[in-house]
This record gives sequence, C-alpha cells and structure tokens, in this order.
Amino acid sequence: MNIGIFSDTYFPQLNGVATSIRTLSNALRERGHNVYIFTPSDPRCEGQPEEKDIFRLPSVPVYFVRDYRAGYIFPPHILKKISKLELDIVHTQTEFPLGFLGKLVSTTEGIPMVHTYHTMYEDYVHYIGGGHIISQGMARDFSSAFCNAAMGVIAPTRKTEQLLTSYGVTKPISIIPTGINTSHFRKENFDPAEILELRKSLGLEADTPVIISIGRIAKEKSIDVVISALPKLIEKLPDLKMVIVGEGNEIENLGKFAESIGVGDHVMFTGGKPWDEIGKYYQLGNVFCSASVSETQGLTFAEAMAGGIPVVAKKDECIENIITDNETGMLFESDEELPDLLYRVLTDKALSSRLSQASIQAMDRLSVDAFADSVEQLYKNILENGERPKRIAAPAIPLVIGVKAAKGITKLPYKLVRSSRKKAASFLSASKEE
Repeated sequence: MNIGIFSDTYFPQLNGVATSIRTLSNALRERGHNVYIFTPSDPRCEGQPEEKDIFRLPSVPVYFVRDYRAGYIFPPHILKKISKLELDIVHTQTEFPLGFLGKLVSTTEGIPMVHTYHTMYEDYVHYIGGGHIISQGMARDFSSAFCNAAMGVIAPTRKTEQLLTSYGVTKPISIIPTGINTSHFRKENFDPAEILELRKSLGLEADTPVIISIGRIAKEKSIDVVISALPKLIEKLPDLKMVIVGEGNEIENLGKFAESIGVGDHVMFTGGKPWDEIGKYYQLGNVFCSASVSETQGLTFAEAMAGGIPVVAKKDECIENIITDNETGMLFESDEELPDLLYRVLTDKALSSRLSQASIQAMDRLSVDAFADSVEQLYKNILENGERPKRIAAPAIPLVIGVKAAKGITKLPYKLVRSSRKKAASFLSASKEE
C-alpha cells in the first residue's frame, strides 16, 4: 500500500503524536508499505540530512502555542505532486492545516481517509482568549465534524472512544493503542557511567533523589500539581530535585510558581531534547510523575515504564490499560495524597524495584507489532469495503496565501486575546464606576 500520513506536528517537536507517527510509519515500512509523511517545516531541521519520504511543507510560527508551526494554505501543484504518489490511504493525525490538506487530497483523489483522534480539544480552548473565544462545545462540534469526514476513526483508548461517541461521531471507531518500541527505552541500553555523567552535567549527585517529568510543558499537563507536592517532600528529602524535560508555553509560569512556594532551587528545566536522547533522560529519574488527566493515551507513562522507571500518576481512564494501581505504578486521586506517595516510592527500595520490574513486563505486551497489525488491518478492511469519498474537482486557482498573509492569520488569535483583555478591563472599569 501507498500510505499518506498528514500531521501538523512531527519531530523535532516532542509529543505523543510525533512518537505515534514515527512508530507506525517505521513498522509499516518494515511490512513493505510505502509511507509518506506530510508535515510543516521546522527551522531546527535546516542543515540536517533530508529524511526519506518526509515532505516538510512551508510553515510559519503560531504565536499562541510555543514551538508550534502552521502550514500555509497550499497551492494546486502540491496536490499534483501528491497525486503522483498514487496513495491508497490518507491517514490524518491532526485536525488543522495539514489535516485539512489530507482531507482535500482524500476528496480530490477519491482516496479513503482514516483519522486518529489524539487530542481532547475541549481541554485546550484556554489557549485562545482564555476560553472566551472558542468554547468547549465548539471544540466538541469541530472534533465530531472532522471525524465524521473519515471512513474510519482510530481512538487510542476506550475513554477516547466514549468521548467521541458522546460528541456525535457516527463513523466506525477502532480502539488501537499506540505501540511502544520498548527497546529504545530499556535501562540496559544505557551505560551507568553515561547517566552519572549526565547527572553531573545538570548539577545532580549520584544519590540525588530525582522526580522526572518529560513531555510538552503546558497548562493542561498539570505540572504545577507535582511542584505543589515538593515543599512537604523536601522537608523529608532536602536534596530532592525535580527535572522537567521538554518545551512549552508554561516554562516561565511554572518557574515563577516554584519560586513563589520556595522550591525554585529544587526545580530544573532542561528544555527540549532530541528524540534519540530521550531514553537517557528518563534514566535520570528515580520516579516519573504526572498529574495530567488530559491525555488520550499517555505515551510518556509507557515510555517511563519501558525504561523501568516507577510511575506515580493521577487516576484517569486514559491510563487504565497501562497502569494497574500498586502493581505497575502508583495512582492518586486527590492532590493531597501525592507528597506521601512520592516519598514512599523514593524511599522504599523494595516497592520501587517491584514497580520497575512489573512495568517493564507490562510494556513488553504493548508491542509495536500489535499496533501496526491493527492499523494495517483497518486499512485493508476499508479498501476491501470499496467505499470511496465523493470526488470533487481540485481547486483551479492557487490556494497559497503568502508569508505575509499566513503570518497575519497566526497572529490573529493573539490579536483577539489582546482585544478581549482590553474589553474585559473596560467592562470592569465601568462596573466599578457604577
């Protein structure tokens, strides 16, 4: 099969969508399929060797989401170039410009489209105008409309399937968890001397207890909940450090928050790291902790577990297929439980060892082969069914709008936010006068 994957995010951005796409594309290629990835360009790729079958399309930064790029509206010659690839399946992984391009290719070429729903957008509306411009209801309607434009939808977990059904998605939904390439994260891959050297480079001693957090640093990830647990922990473990690896909008805010509660010296931000080094950074941690309940699957939990790092997480349906409480990890329900739970894992060596071994075994069962087999079979079922989208004519006029116009579009949410703030301030001022 010739498979086209369309995504608004891919490496060098570090997130679960990028990881899922790389895992799937590599596994499908090993099965003899041709996989082409279409994604926005990224300045960090300049000067790097061109990656086979990855098409990086012109993009501009999105000012309200740090390190995120948006593709332009694309010209007809892009469609002609894609047409020559003779795609059998279009697989969209995001719902924005590149997702729309995938949908356009699907309808102009009459190619079945599959969509993977990775992100619960109702948890993300705060990025635009503090949630006053785009409501959660609008996000749900948008998600439903996009999913219903596909021939089949992939949900990583049952929680996501139930969510989409509640949104009004009527197209068939397949629950297919993203597989984990456990070999990339295994502890034995890393020389203890190498990890010790990495610790020293960050100012950590060999015996410094470390809470590790890896992933996108954003409000919905609830990293502040973990930082809030540190004062009580530090009373018992004064050398404790929390190392946060990743990029995102909340770095500055979280740094200020840590300072405000007196733990600024115990929290360290490393910034984003190359994919090939991420496995090594997990090994810095004595425990991996996340309080996020906005995940659709929670790949960072699985990556930590594959590396044998004990996991402490907030109880949520999205990780039910990964973590069993007190067996493959430790779960908490109220934030007040977290300091004591972290202390137990950090100081009880028998508990830590048991969690580590059980988590490694659990992740070995979440294989890449099972993931690729399920997606491949879904493709085949859709192709054998014979249903095709109703074809429409490709646009006869250029769809590209140019750099200046594209930048204006990406600045629009910022302008709307600024405008809404001014209106809110004006309203509050008038209320006080009354």
